[in-house]
Parts: sequence; C-alpha cells; structure tokens
Amino acid sequence: QVQLVESGGGLVQAGGSLRLSCAASGPIRTIRAMAWYRQAPGKERERVARIISNDATTYADSVKGRFTISRDRAMNMGYLQMDSLKPEDTATYYCNADIITTDLVHEEFWGQGTQVTVSS
Repeated sequence: QVQLVESGGGLVQAGGSLRLSCAASGPIRTIRAMAWYRQAPGKERERVARIISNDATTYADSVKGRFTISRDRAMNMGYLQMDSLKPEDTATYYCNADIITTDLVHEEFWGQGTQVTVSS
C-alpha cells in the first residue's frame, strides 16, 4: 500500500519559515508528479505548488516568490520550503502524488496533512 506522510508543520511567527517534507513509501514504480495543497477552516482545498516529471514547477499566485517546491527522486521525497510566511498561510497542508505502482496502476495518493499556523 502506497503511503504519503507529511512532516514539518508547526507554529511560526509572520515572516518566518518552515520546510514541509513528504515521504512516499510502498510499491512505487514512478512518481509522475508531486503537489502540495492546503485547506483553511471554512475554505476549499487549494493547490499551492506542483512539480512534474521534468521538474517543472507551478505555484499559486498567493505563494509565488515565497514558496519553493522540490523533490528527491532517489528517496521518493517531496519538500515545500515556505518563506516570508503570512497569517493567511495558516492551514492544513497536504501532500499529493501522482504515482505509478509496481503493478503498473496509475493512481493519486494523499497524505494525512500537517498543520501550519502563522501568528501575526
């Protein structure tokens, strides 16, 4: 069973930084893409950043220039470096991966989420 486990969330003051990690494990053949989503209370889940197989990246306008997504292919890890954090970045952050399993099944997986709280 493929699993995604996030870590690195926490409480930080506005202007500070956090680095989220996402560890993918299980019967993985290829990770085609990884993404980070976030959901604040009372709001819809939104995609924050995405990195695809050629390492091209896309970002939500609200985080451009402040957040950086990256991945370690060998370790099946994904990262989200968050700098210049703002109170409006407060949310639960979820890792998402587009994976081809060793059984050649193409499926999307989600982590359980990690809380990021930015105080003003």
